[in-house]
Amino acid sequence: MSDTILELRGITKTFPGVKALDEVSFELRRGEIHALMGENGAGKSTLIKVITGVYQPDSGQIFLDGKSESIRGPLDSQRLGIAAIYQHVTCYPDLSVAENIYIGHEKAHPVTRKIDWKELHAKASELLRSLDADFGSRSIMGGLSVAQQQIVEIAKALSTNARIIIMDEPTAPLTKRESEDLYRIAEALRDRGVSIIFISHRLEDMYRLASRVTVFRDSRYVGTWSVDSISRDELIVAMVGRSITQLFPVRKVSIGEEVLRVESLSRTGFFKDVSFSLRKGEILAMTGLVGAGRTEVCEAIYGITRADSGRVFLSGEELKAAHPSEALRLGIGYLPEDRLKQGLVLEWAIATNVTLPSLERFSRLGWMDRRREDAKAKELAERLEVKANSVHDLVATLSGGNQQKVIVAKLLTGDMKVIILDEPTKGVDVGAKTAIFNIMNELAAAGYGIIMVSSEMPEVLGMSDRIVVMREGRVSAILETSSATQETILGAAMSAAETERA
Repeated sequence: MSDTILELRGITKTFPGVKALDEVSFELRRGEIHALMGENGAGKSTLIKVITGVYQPDSGQIFLDGKSESIRGPLDSQRLGIAAIYQHVTCYPDLSVAENIYIGHEKAHPVTRKIDWKELHAKASELLRSLDADFGSRSIMGGLSVAQQQIVEIAKALSTNARIIIMDEPTAPLTKRESEDLYRIAEALRDRGVSIIFISHRLEDMYRLASRVTVFRDSRYVGTWSVDSISRDELIVAMVGRSITQLFPVRKVSIGEEVLRVESLSRTGFFKDVSFSLRKGEILAMTGLVGAGRTEVCEAIYGITRADSGRVFLSGEELKAAHPSEALRLGIGYLPEDRLKQGLVLEWAIATNVTLPSLERFSRLGWMDRRREDAKAKELAERLEVKANSVHDLVATLSGGNQQKVIVAKLLTGDMKVIILDEPTKGVDVGAKTAIFNIMNELAAAGYGIIMVSSEMPEVLGMSDRIVVMREGRVSAILETSSATQETILGAAMSAAETERA
C-alpha cells in the first residue's frame, strides 16, 4: 500500500473574476501532520472546501488511497473519512456535548427509530476520555471554552471514523497553554495513524508539529519541503514572494501630551480599579492572560459596556456618555477582537464597510457620494493590500486576514485621536502583519494614541512604547518597553500558582 493517502493534481477553481486555485497540487501521507501555509487569499481555504466537497473543482483530480474520487458534497467527504475543524467553531450551543458530536449521524433503533441516549453518551464519553477532555458528554456546548469546543469538534471527527482531519487555524483563538494541549492531541492522533492537514499563520505551529510544509502563493502551488530543511526566512520568502528583513518597523516617534486617561475604572466581575494614561504618538500595549480583563476594559472605554465606577478623560475632557457612537464622534476608534460578530457587516461590500464609521464625510444633503466613497475605499484597500477583485466585493467572500484589513481601513476614514486595536494581527499572515504594523507606526507618527491589546509577546515588545500588564482584572504592572522582557511581562501576568504550573 502506498504511503500517500490523499493526493490532489492540477486543481483549478474559478469564481467570477477571480481564479482562487490555479492548477495546484498537494500530497498527504498516512499518519503525518502536514502544514499548509500561505498569505491570506493564497487559496488555502478554497482547497479545503474542495477536499471537503463544499466546492467542485473546475478541473483536476483527487485521489484517495490511489483511487480517483469525485467528492460531490460534505456527506461524500464524511463517507470517505475526511473531516474539517475550523477556527470559528460551528456548534449548537444549547445542546449537550454528546448531541453535538453525533448530530447528523445519530444511531436510532431500526424499528422504533428512538435514540439510545445511554449508549450515545457512553460512546461520547469514551471519545472524550481518549482526548483527555476535562468535561463530560452531558456538558452544555455553549458553556465550554473555545479550546474545549475544539476538542468536541475533534471528537465529532473521530466519531465518523475520520482518517484525514483538516485543522484550519485552530490555535488562533487559543492561549499558549491551550495551544500546547492541542499540539498534544494532534500528535496523539498522528500516532494512531490519522493524517492531519494543519493550516496556520503561526510559524511556531509548523515547526512544533509538522514534518512537511506546502506553501501556496497567489492561488498557485509554490512547493513542498521537509520542515527540518527550510528556515524561517526561506519560508517567508516562499509565502510572500519577497524577503521581509524587519517585521517590526523602526519607531522614531516623538511622544506628545496626554490624550487619554483612565482613572479607577471598575466593572463588577470583570475588572477593578484600572488606571493608566495614553499620550499622542504612543503605542501602549495591553497584555495578560486570556480572561485578565483586557478586552473588557477596552469595551468600557469605547462604551460597548458601561463601567460601574471610574472616569475616562479624552484630551482632558471627561467622557460622560458611554456609547460607541459618542466615542466615535469624539475621536475614539475601536477594532474588536471578534471581527465577524462585531467588526463587519459581512453581506455588505468592502467600500460600504470601510466608510461606515464616517458616512457624513461621503454624503451631501443626505445622499451618498458613491464615487468618493469608492475612491477612498480603493485607496485604503490598496494601501493595506486587501486581496479582492474590487471594492464592490462582499466582505463575506474575503479570507479572514483580508477581513481584518478591512476593519483597519475603517479606522482610517475618520478624524481619530485614539485607536484601540484588540488583537489586530490575530489570524493574519506575516505579510499582512507587516502591513498592519507599518500602518500603526504611521498613525503614531501622525499623533494618534494607540492602545494595542495583544497576547503575542514579540508583538508587544516589538511595537509598543509602554506595556500595561493585567492580571485577574487588575493592572499588575506598567512597564517601559525598553527595559521589559518576556520574563518580566509573564511574571506580572501570572499569579504565584500559575507561575508554579508554567
